[in-house]
Amino acid sequence: MSRHPSFTEKSCLLSDDLRVKGKRKMSSEDVESRESLLDGQPNGHAKVVIERPVFSQQKFDEGFSPGSRPQTTFRESFLKSCRKCQCSKDCFLGFLYKIFPFIGIMKDYNIRTDLTGDIVSGLTVGIMHIPQGMAYGMLTTLDPVYGLYTSFFPVIIYFFFGTSRHISIGTFAVACLMMGSAIEKGLKSPNVHIITTCVNVTSSVTPVSNLTNETVQQFSLSCSDNTESVKLQIAMAVTFMVGLIQLVMGLTRLGFVTTYLSDPLISGFTTGAACHVFTSQIKHVFGISTDRYSGAFKLIYTYRDFFGNIPHTNAVTLIASVVCMVMIYVVKEYINNNPKIKPRLKMPVPIELIAVVLGTVIAYFINIESKYGVKIVGDIPTGLPVPTVPNFSLMPDVLSDAFALSIVVFAISVSMGKILARKHGYEIDSNQELFAYAITNMGSSFFSSFATSASLSRSLIQEHVGGVTQLTGLVSSALLLLVLLVLGPYFKTLPKCVLAAIIIVALKGMFRQFLELPKLWKLSKIDFLIWILSFLATVILDVDLGLLFGVVVAIFTIVYRVQRPYVCVLGQMPGTDIYRDVSVYKEAVEIPRVKIFRFENAIFFVSVEHFKNMLFKYTCNPRHVKQDIVEAENKIRKEKANFEKITFQNATNEVELRVTNDDSTEFCPTVEVPDVGIDTIILDCSTWSFIDSMGVKALTSVVNDFREINIKIHLAFCKAGIREMLEKTGFFSCLDRDNLFVSIHDAVLHTQHQISSSESDSDSPVDGSTEIVVRSVNGTTESTDVKS
Repeated sequence: MSRHPSFTEKSCLLSDDLRVKGKRKMSSEDVESRESLLDGQPNGHAKVVIERPVFSQQKFDEGFSPGSRPQTTFRESFLKSCRKCQCSKDCFLGFLYKIFPFIGIMKDYNIRTDLTGDIVSGLTVGIMHIPQGMAYGMLTTLDPVYGLYTSFFPVIIYFFFGTSRHISIGTFAVACLMMGSAIEKGLKSPNVHIITTCVNVTSSVTPVSNLTNETVQQFSLSCSDNTESVKLQIAMAVTFMVGLIQLVMGLTRLGFVTTYLSDPLISGFTTGAACHVFTSQIKHVFGISTDRYSGAFKLIYTYRDFFGNIPHTNAVTLIASVVCMVMIYVVKEYINNNPKIKPRLKMPVPIELIAVVLGTVIAYFINIESKYGVKIVGDIPTGLPVPTVPNFSLMPDVLSDAFALSIVVFAISVSMGKILARKHGYEIDSNQELFAYAITNMGSSFFSSFATSASLSRSLIQEHVGGVTQLTGLVSSALLLLVLLVLGPYFKTLPKCVLAAIIIVALKGMFRQFLELPKLWKLSKIDFLIWILSFLATVILDVDLGLLFGVVVAIFTIVYRVQRPYVCVLGQMPGTDIYRDVSVYKEAVEIPRVKIFRFENAIFFVSVEHFKNMLFKYTCNPRHVKQDIVEAENKIRKEKANFEKITFQNATNEVELRVTNDDSTEFCPTVEVPDVGIDTIILDCSTWSFIDSMGVKALTSVVNDFREINIKIHLAFCKAGIREMLEKTGFFSCLDRDNLFVSIHDAVLHTQHQISSSESDSDSPVDGSTEIVVRSVNGTTESTDVKS
């Protein structure tokens, strides 16, 4: 009798009693028996003591009467949702709190402990909004004042609908860059018409040589176009479309879509977008002009123009930009982010606002535009914009840009919101956030505000300074309102190079994402590849194309991992009923004439070919083996025929002699029938999450192919869903149900019993009327009984 795998167990046959105990409440004797199953050992470790027969799946189901998996139909789900809608006060209040989360937050608001932090945080963030709003507004190719509008209106709307208490809604570099790219593409649309208007301008001039002081009228032609108003229309159309897409996603509960934007993809994409942001601002640092490009390779064309115009650099602009960048960088790095100084600060030093104020004042007193040719912001209108309906006719032309922008801003905002919510012990609802962003963008598009997003830097500052709720946004909006109504015109002389310096220094955090690459390379080569390809595609192509390419690469890696999962052969850990990968655990021992194969993925149309190829690789290819067996049998048959017939031939005649089979004659073939050394293959199904019709067909083909070379197939750890699919497709017509086992060890014991029975010329299979009882204690098999 062959040796059985030993594991620390006491086995007793409980076939009839076990069925009864599975259907009734355990008695006191059962409780005592259960408590005795866990024994202590002198070394302080617990010992597992198991008492049960070897179970096939059919036998196990007969003893424990399984039910079917709970399945909910669409009709049941719909009726369940309808039953939730009750005309009651509690139902109405629950709906109101869900749509307007601020009600619940304000209901629990503690004025004494929360108000001070919200006010300080709101003023701090509002101070940051002023320079960043103007700078990022310029990044969209619109006038800076529209950045201030975006820092004001969306914040107020989000207060009522958002669930995050700490994110700072407003302008964000990547979102503004994508908006600028959408505007540039929109200007090339056939539905957009740029109208140029020219008027005659009359001016009176007194010539210097005129002794009578008579004035001479001169006529000149002044031309202007509606490019700025058209750009604003495109921006509002994109913003409204972004909100509409987010609304549809929120109503259809598609908040999970952002899960396809992995962290490496977002990191590589935002780093590539930072290169575009830097490129768009570097011309303002040098005070030169370049043409604006859109589409693939626009960075290459822009730098071609940039290096060609470097000889025309404005020295004053360059000096002012460098001074601003150095000042902002030094204060941020060595004061605001200094671990020794930072805890002592009530709030970060508002160095961006200081740079804006100093730049405005200095430029005003030295008349920097007329004397040195430095470009300034120009007139900033006072007051709030008049509500205007977006141009809906432009929306079909901006659909693709709006879709990409809606996904990016939602992914960035929700990711930031979840990080801060986890830190402060509350949760945000992704679908409600989608709804909040949708209402925010659609509503703000009527007030000249472009698509908004959460700002990483402002959100962290808001949380660090002590912000508790969204009330922080209302405080910052009050400060912005003061700027829009009173202080706006005073920023007329602000040099654009100062805003460019603020943007470039703010990109430092994005460029630092390059430092993640060495760590990412060590963790996952695939994630590293996604990062690099997303970055390169964003830089070489355009922002939207880079995002699309990154998503395609990420999905391709998912398909690759699903299509080619890890496979291995399992072996038994000595003295246990545990089976592990033989390539990982060197002590794992393969069972003689048994292969235990694990395929770590679902079996469906994507992976069936890989499943069959790897199974044949790690065991044997039954078709090749069958062919070898047929060839060997044919050769043996020919040799035997030649052995039984000897032909003698001389010059005159031919004589045939036949050899009779007696004890003195023995046929010894020179060819042997190949033996692959495998009698049984056990498939570990514990890692199969599901199987489809093609997977069942592949499994059926595998069972039939191996049966033709006398190799049996057993399935172990089949989940209920797998068994239901096998039942529906008629799989058990080719493989008996007794070949399904509840564990690998059960399948191994069953197989070894069959091998031992065949060695003793016994051909009684283990079925519902036969049970194997293995008695082993402390890893040593004592005896094996077979009961019928």
